[in-house]
Amino acid sequence: MKEEDLIQLRNIFMDEASELFVKIEKNLLAAEQSPDDPTLIAALFRSIHTLKGSSGMIGSKKVTDFIHNLESIFDKIRSGMAPLTPEIIDCTLQCMDHVKVLIVDPELKKDKDQTNDQALTDRINQILSGSAKWATAQPAQTQSAVGRHTYYVYFKPHAHFLKDGSNPLLLIEELTEIGDTLVYAHIDMGQMSDYDPTLCYTSWQVVLSTDEPMSNVQEVFIFTQDEDIKEVKLLSNEDLLANPRFVQRMPKPELGADLTQEKIHDIIKGLEQEVEPVETDSATKVDAISNIRVASTKLDELMNQVSELITSQAALSLYAKNHFDPNLEVIADNMEKIARQLRDTAFDMTLLEIDHLFTRFHRSVRDIATQLDKSVHFVTEGGDTELDKTIIDNLADPLMHLIRNSLDHGIETKSIRAQRGKPEKGTILLKAYYSGAKVYVQIKDDGKGIDVEKIKQKALKNEIIKESDQLTDKELLNLIFVPGFSMAKDVTDLSGRGVGMDVVKKNVLDLRGDISVESVLGEGTTITIGLPLTLSVIDGLQVKVHDTDYIIPLGSVEKCFELKRSSFVNDFNQVVSLDEQQYPYIDLRGEFQISEDNAPVTNSIILVKDHEREVGFCVDEIVGEYQAVLKPVGKYYRDQEFVSGATILGDGKIALVLDTNNLISKKHNNLKLAAS
Repeated sequence: MKEEDLIQLRNIFMDEASELFVKIEKNLLAAEQSPDDPTLIAALFRSIHTLKGSSGMIGSKKVTDFIHNLESIFDKIRSGMAPLTPEIIDCTLQCMDHVKVLIVDPELKKDKDQTNDQALTDRINQILSGSAKWATAQPAQTQSAVGRHTYYVYFKPHAHFLKDGSNPLLLIEELTEIGDTLVYAHIDMGQMSDYDPTLCYTSWQVVLSTDEPMSNVQEVFIFTQDEDIKEVKLLSNEDLLANPRFVQRMPKPELGADLTQEKIHDIIKGLEQEVEPVETDSATKVDAISNIRVASTKLDELMNQVSELITSQAALSLYAKNHFDPNLEVIADNMEKIARQLRDTAFDMTLLEIDHLFTRFHRSVRDIATQLDKSVHFVTEGGDTELDKTIIDNLADPLMHLIRNSLDHGIETKSIRAQRGKPEKGTILLKAYYSGAKVYVQIKDDGKGIDVEKIKQKALKNEIIKESDQLTDKELLNLIFVPGFSMAKDVTDLSGRGVGMDVVKKNVLDLRGDISVESVLGEGTTITIGLPLTLSVIDGLQVKVHDTDYIIPLGSVEKCFELKRSSFVNDFNQVVSLDEQQYPYIDLRGEFQISEDNAPVTNSIILVKDHEREVGFCVDEIVGEYQAVLKPVGKYYRDQEFVSGATILGDGKIALVLDTNNLISKKHNNLKLAAS
């Protein structure tokens, strides 16, 4: 095999292994709650077996040998000869961690890795040493044939399949291990004078009855080459191999037996006619679903190119507007429509379910709770909520820090919870949901909560606030995000409520998000993170303040109004009456310290929603809707929290994208007084 092919194969294996690790860990944690669930046990065996087979196909013998006995344990559990115990679950989790090390460093150059390898090997062997008593146990009843399907599998390796050490018989053996089979082999050597013992002349046809989905059957051939011929088709939604009449009519599985798909379908058709009329809509037809694995770097490049296209399209639209030409306007409108559709399609491709992020925390919560001797029920909701993959990647560390805080300093010990009349097992809820143009992620625990009075005393001691300051409980809670502020009495290896919370806030703000905290002493704490759907392109409202353009995210805009400036500016209450209701407002002229000398007579008021409150933004003029391609701002605006990015307008000018949430938070005290 060529070096580049081997590298490509290893990259495919690494992607596949990463998915298998997540799947194994998720199923192990689920099996900890339901150890007798045959579906979970079968899924675990299948994943471990696939991991072993995949590693063998790329020559990772060390990984294959290490997993072999672990696979044997789950084979016995699957067959009902052994129970799935907490010891086996704990051992398997540690083994998966070690396999990750083996993949990267098969020689185990570090002494601690060698020691761990020997310890885990001994532990697996000790578990297997109980096989004598397992053998006397009654095997679990075989799974009902209900729900099993029958597939036709055709596999013809390319002629040079054997030259890289690959063994096609292992693939056929893998098919036999996931269900009942009839296997037919065919050899085509052509002219004997051309015979080469290093070439593969054999192809296989397999009739497979299994409860595994088609995707799992196709996974058997995931590491074979494009030159190999692989075909998996559904024959029946029933277990045909459990029907003796079907088996009797099939050719004997001998070398060179005459078997075709047409012959199998004729046998099935004959059986159906004997029992009942053939249905007009055959159940054997299934829709083909094609998935392509694409490198994330290619998706990033696609989004960059789409962003450039949108910028060029904006320039075209502006040119068409300034040069009256009906034909040009039609072209510009069509380009805008196509660019928007392309943007939405490319954006959807970069979205991932947040469950990809949630899954990794289950293991961490389990390990930390064990370390702290606390009993915790970790619950996740809204895993199907989708976010930009870039946001998900950068959200992992802040969420992990917040979850560690809840475990270490939120959830009480078992004895303290019992004294307070709480259930022995604490609960941490990690939840995601859509609200307007944002996604909100909440971390909620039913622990001891945060003592607001202690925060106040600590802040006074550290001279963060003064005695004369009149702060609400919410404002006092937000002090935990002040750099260096900590309520922890002792420094631990895990966390401290407030230690590093300024970093958490900074990371969230870098994602154009916001963070808030609510807590009730003795009942628990809830931290909410609000995030945009994407960091790349947004629908915005282009506005002018004096001679400068700004973009306001359209997703947060409720309504737009026009009022005479003299009717509300200089009102000491800082409120404006819109639709017979009063709303606090922010005058961007005053906010940006622009002189009133050239202020327009009529201003536009844009009503923006932030959480449960609505605030008006006063601007000189609304230009119109604009697709904004977000770019990072330079060092001069890096510390300006009211700016979330910048964009290039159609005429080449730069417009700042306003972060309305942070502007509202910054003016919160004044707005609160104005609204009261």
